[in-house]
Formats: sequence, C-alpha cells, structure tokens
Amino acid sequence: MKKRMKKKESALIKLANAIFTVLLAIVMAYGLQCYSAASSLQFAQISDVHFYTGEDNTSYKLRAESDKLLDDAIEQINETPNLNFVMFTGDQIDKSFEKELRAFLPHAQKLNYPWYITFGNHDTCLGGYLTPEVYLSMIHDANPNFEFKKPYYSFTPQKGYKVIVLDTIIRDRLTSNGKIGEEQLKWLDNELDESEKDTVLIFMHVPVIEPFASASHMLLNSNEVRTVIEKHTNPIAVFQGHYHAAKITQHDNVLYISTPALVSYPNAFRIIKVTNHRKKVVFDIQYKETRLTNLQKLSKIMVFAANLYAGEDKDRSGIFEIKKN
Repeated sequence: MKKRMKKKESALIKLANAIFTVLLAIVMAYGLQCYSAASSLQFAQISDVHFYTGEDNTSYKLRAESDKLLDDAIEQINETPNLNFVMFTGDQIDKSFEKELRAFLPHAQKLNYPWYITFGNHDTCLGGYLTPEVYLSMIHDANPNFEFKKPYYSFTPQKGYKVIVLDTIIRDRLTSNGKIGEEQLKWLDNELDESEKDTVLIFMHVPVIEPFASASHMLLNSNEVRTVIEKHTNPIAVFQGHYHAAKITQHDNVLYISTPALVSYPNAFRIIKVTNHRKKVVFDIQYKETRLTNLQKLSKIMVFAANLYAGEDKDRSGIFEIKKN
C-alpha cells in the first residue's frame, strides 16, 4: 500500500514538474516575443546647408564656410554607428545653379549611409535651368540609393516604418512661402491610409507648425495639411527645416520637429533614434552642433535673437513617447 502511495506521489510530482516546465516555457516565449517586438530605426537630419562656392557671407548665413560646416556634420554622422539613412530637408544649395549642386554632391557622397533629399526654396528657382527634373537627375547620378523621379516620394527603410518625403515648394512665382498642392495632398492621405500599422516619418522643408511666426515663410495651407496628417492615429513624426530654428511640438500622436540650419547659428543638425515597442513608440531626439566653435561664435554674432533660433532645452534634445491605439 505504501509503495502504491509513493508511486502516486511520484507521478503527481512528475506531472506537476511537467506542467511547471510548460508554463515556464510559455512565459519565457511570451517575454522573448515582447522583447523582440521592439525594433529601432536611427537616422540623421541635416537642414539648410546653403552650400555656396562663393566667398561672401550674407547678414546671417556663413555660406562662404558652408563646405567646412557640412564636412564637419558628415564626419560626426559617419562616426555614429548603425544609422539607417541621412535626410537633407531642403536648401542643400544657396543659389539655384547647376555648378552649385555639382559642387555640393562630392561632400554628400562622403556619407557612409544612404542619403536622401527634400526640395527647399533655394534649390530650384522660377525660370532657371536647375529644374526639379534636372536636380533629381543629378542626385540620382551621384547617389545609387536615390531612385525617385518626383519631388515627393516614399519608401520603407525597415519593416514597421514608412518614410514620406513632401515637396512644399511654390514654383510659379518667387516666394519663400510654401504650399502642398491638392494632388500631392491626396497622395499623402493615401500613403498614410496604407501605413496605418507603421510608424510614419514625414520630411519636408517648409514646416506645418512654425517655430515662430513669419507670414513671408509660412506654409500657406498648413491647416489643411495638418488636418490630413492628424486624422490618422498611428505614431507620426514630421521633420522640418526652412526657419533655421529648433522647435519640438507634440499634438497627441504627432510630433512636429523643426531642425536648425547648418549654415547659420546654432549650426546644428539632429540624430534621431525611433524605437517601436508593442504599445508605444519612443523618439530619442538628439541635437548635435558642429565642432567648429570659431565659426559658431561668428554665426551667433551675425544673427538677431540667437536664442530664438537655438530654442529652449526641450526644443533641442529629448525623449518623446507616442502611445499606440
């Protein structure tokens, strides 16, 4: 009788151990799944390089030093490991001439990572030879990763992420204002519809939300563009330039990030890491200044209200979270 009891106890212990082992395996598998579900994307944003082959500066742009400032930013970016891509958000050149773009390209080609561009108002001009078609053709010839034939385009840098590049430039008149036409807005809405499960990164030159008010530089249909973007509920970040200023604004599931100019104070760019978790997306936004401190000091003297362009601490670097629905 005692032997039978011991055998039963032994069998129960074995069964309990087996159940515990199975439960532990399930818990570990679930934990591993949660851990592996987090994926990261890292990229750099450079804005308003205003590359110039001449030797004169303007009242606030160190365009005669633009090559040095660009090379320093590129060196820092190349020293940063594991970047997925680099995005120039407009005004790569200061004068809309083929020779200026041709001079800019060898510097961009020093990047160790894939790089892309948005158009700025200085990149093409009304009636000029450097049309968007010629500009894009030159970029394509210099950059094997660039295969786009339109000023606005999209691509998938990694599963779970979508990059959308917008063209905000008005080309039927000379102006620093921007606008996104009806056809492009419909395209944007459709791209966002198709990316409802993705974290979306939008890049543009003229900002949707201004860092400071400027009637002569604003996006003329910004409210309309905001409506299209903000009706979508997935995590979205909008990276902007044009105003040469640092500003970060969050509206629910949308982050609006304005990045300063490389050519004028504070001579800065950004490194951004985006981590996609199961229930949230975390944006680690880092503000990087060029290491040419003598040029930065000169830039600061040249601008009025330097603090306006440098922004507050929260406009330069920070960690921002967007919850998923």
